[in-house]
Amino acid sequence: MIWLTGASSGIGEALAYELSHKGYKLIISARNEKQLILVKQKCKYPENVAVLPLDLAGFSTVGNSVKIAIAIYGRIDILINNAGISQRSLIMETGLEVYEKLIIVNYLGTVALTKEVLPHFISKKSGQFVTVTSLMGKFGSPYRSGYCAAKHALHGFFDVLRMEHDKDGIDVTLVCPGFVQTKVAINALIGDGSSQNRNDTATEQGMPVEIFARKMIRAIEQKKYEVYIGGKEIKGIYLKRFFPKLLHKIVLRSQYR
Repeated sequence: MIWLTGASSGIGEALAYELSHKGYKLIISARNEKQLILVKQKCKYPENVAVLPLDLAGFSTVGNSVKIAIAIYGRIDILINNAGISQRSLIMETGLEVYEKLIIVNYLGTVALTKEVLPHFISKKSGQFVTVTSLMGKFGSPYRSGYCAAKHALHGFFDVLRMEHDKDGIDVTLVCPGFVQTKVAINALIGDGSSQNRNDTATEQGMPVEIFARKMIRAIEQKKYEVYIGGKEIKGIYLKRFFPKLLHKIVLRSQYR
């Protein structure tokens, strides 16, 4: 049984369709319950899809949501932490409250949910945490300072979780998307906390979300530690590691906004 957050649109929605097609039992979560119901209805086996509204910013209610999720099927086998929000604004133009929201939703909300599910995985000596981070969790890019910071933090947390709970039969997979054709840029926060309301060229020309979902599912089933899915932007991972100054120059020349 798989619990999938951020399932109302984008990568999460595409994952729901692909996972249902493969016969998995699902719980799909996001804030928008009406949209979740529409996603459920479009799944191949909607009778095996449960809808559970969830707001990651509401830490106090996460524990109760986990109890409900476990009760639905009696167990959780895989938690896919996919929910999140992006950013498009210069540091000098970004309010502290925007950084706070990015950290709460992208990092602390995911950590809170993970910590509530962790005892369940420990008790049954099995389970897999799958967390969607970003290539921006491995290297930085202008206009995404808060988003990059939150995604970097996820890598630190889940790398340690993997080490601490290897003895408990718990697997951790970190998925780093490059540019994928979703509404992530349209919904990205700008400096005053409002949405950008326009797409990026790089996102428009990115990998089709259905192809991304299939590649991600293969990585989950293979229990990869970390996987990078995208186009030529993946090269940034290796440039950062071996030629950081060159990556700096390339990023500055590129149209990343």
